[in-house]
Amino acid sequence: MNRGPGTGSLFEKREPRAPLADRLRPRTLAECVGQAHLLGPGKPLRLAFEARAPHSMILWGPPGSGKTTLARLMAHAFDADFIAVSAVFSGVKDIRDAVARAELALQQSGRHTVLFVDEVHRFNKAQQDAFLPYVERGLLTFIGATTENPSFEVNSALLSRAAVYVLHPLVEDELGELFDRAQRDALHGLVFSPEARALLIASADGDARRLYNMLEQIGTATGSTGQREIDETFVRDTLAQRLRRFDKGGDQFYDQISALHKSVRGSAPDAALYWLTRMLDGGADPLYVGRRLIRMAVEDIGLADPRALRLALDACETYERLGSPEGELALAQAALYLAVAPKSNAAYVAFGAAQERVRNDASRPVPEHLRNAPTRLMKELGYGRGYRYAHDEPGAYAAGESYFPEGMEPEEFYRPTERGLEARIREYLASLRASDAKAKKKRGEVQ
Repeated sequence: MNRGPGTGSLFEKREPRAPLADRLRPRTLAECVGQAHLLGPGKPLRLAFEARAPHSMILWGPPGSGKTTLARLMAHAFDADFIAVSAVFSGVKDIRDAVARAELALQQSGRHTVLFVDEVHRFNKAQQDAFLPYVERGLLTFIGATTENPSFEVNSALLSRAAVYVLHPLVEDELGELFDRAQRDALHGLVFSPEARALLIASADGDARRLYNMLEQIGTATGSTGQREIDETFVRDTLAQRLRRFDKGGDQFYDQISALHKSVRGSAPDAALYWLTRMLDGGADPLYVGRRLIRMAVEDIGLADPRALRLALDACETYERLGSPEGELALAQAALYLAVAPKSNAAYVAFGAAQERVRNDASRPVPEHLRNAPTRLMKELGYGRGYRYAHDEPGAYAAGESYFPEGMEPEEFYRPTERGLEARIREYLASLRASDAKAKKKRGEVQ
């Protein structure tokens, strides 16, 4: 059959056709690419297929990793009716309709039903609870697909009744296999240069559906130009500028900000710069990134280098003045500085310890000698009496004085490290404590 332009070409517009990704969807388990940790010999989903034993599950993975395909293949393998609903467009009524169809299929043909719920995390608790009675009865085998962590997005009752399987983005070799399959089975007559092939695979960013969509765009473009040899320039000119996988509100967002934070904490400037650039390239709000840098400065550097906080604040102010892309350089500079600065979480730990003590302690009154006494009555009541003004003491330190509530043993919440400026703070506090001990000994207090 001739598949040249205008004579049966895949992309000619005779009638609406399913997207390329759907037309090339695997029809058997053997055609699946990727997810070997689930589908390889002896792996959990492969065993479920071989045993023909359906069970409810949640497939958690990024877009284009094969969640819908696996659900369809399971229904086929289990000889079950397949009903698909999307949580984006569906509500409780659609769930009830699906249940009614499942009841009818069971009564008329004895066939079981697999109910596939795409983007299940978008259903609220009441909608998710609506599945439970029918899952427990065995009327439905529930398969939910989500790009979000089900621990946070799926209610515990449903989660306890479903196995969770984690799908991974496709790696370069797996995408290459899909590319070759598409070229062989659909993109007849198109020849891709190695550079064009590599660019398309890299641009897919682990997402099979994205790869197919881009190939479909290429096919459409060649249908109008008649070009059959595809080089890197043609690919760049044809495809709109892509964004890497980056969900501003989902797991990818939090995974990448976590990687940035841990790189800074781990004193890895190059890795910190990489993750900062990934987030900015993916469309993250630069000022959000800046706010996280401020947090890193106070949480992981603290008093080891107080300049870090000011630098992070300055970077945010600079971005507000300059905007993108110039202001992003200030954020990059701040990230590098934070990564190479001496690290201390002593202030962070001290604050947490103080909060814990206050939460679990009574509301102790302020000692009279520390109270303010702006009126004569307060002075007559003894407010402020016996207070030692530090600036009048040797070294501007009232040795042996206590500033904790009466009856509360002094606590050492803040323990400076031996890194950066905190090393000097540590020495200074040690000298003050030695002065306290000397003063108490002189007063005859028990140590």
